[in-house]
Amino acid sequence: MTLETWELLSYVVTVFGLPLAIVVFLYEQRKERDNEEEEVYQLLSDNYQDLLKVALANPDLRFFSAEESSQLSEEQRERMVIIFSMLVSLFERAYLLLYEEKMSPKQIRRWYSWEDYMREWCRRADFRTSLPLLLRGEDPDFVRYLQALVASEKASNVP
Repeated sequence: MTLETWELLSYVVTVFGLPLAIVVFLYEQRKERDNEEEEVYQLLSDNYQDLLKVALANPDLRFFSAEESSQLSEEQRERMVIIFSMLVSLFERAYLLLYEEKMSPKQIRRWYSWEDYMREWCRRADFRTSLPLLLRGEDPDFVRYLQALVASEKASNVP
C-alpha cells in the first residue's frame, strides 16, 4: 500500500467512521438512560405494591372501601396517618424522579400512571383532610402539584 492509499483510508475513516461512532455512542447512551428510567419506574412501582400490601393488612381502616369510616379509634387514626405519610413520601419520590416539564411520550405514559394513583387517593376525604400535616416540609413543587390534583378531583366530584 502506498502513502496515498493510507491517506485515502484515513479520510474514509474520518468521514464515515467517526460520525458513525458518535451516532452509535449517542444511541447507546440513550438506551442506557431509558433502561435506568425503566428501572427507577419499576422500583417505585414495587414500592407502591408494598404500600398496598400494608393497606391490605389493615382492613379495619377501609382503604379499599367506597365509603370511608368516620368512626375510627385513636390507634386506627394513627395507623391511617402513618400509611398516608408513607404514601405521600412515595408520591413525592415518584414526582422528583419521574416528573419533568418536558417529557417524552414514554415518560408521559409512566408519569400518568403515577398521577392516576395520586388522583385515586386524592378522591378520599380522609386523605385530603390529612394532607396539610403530611405535606409539611415536602418539596414545594410537589406540594403545589398535589394540591392542584386535590382541587381538580374535588371539582370533578361535585354533584
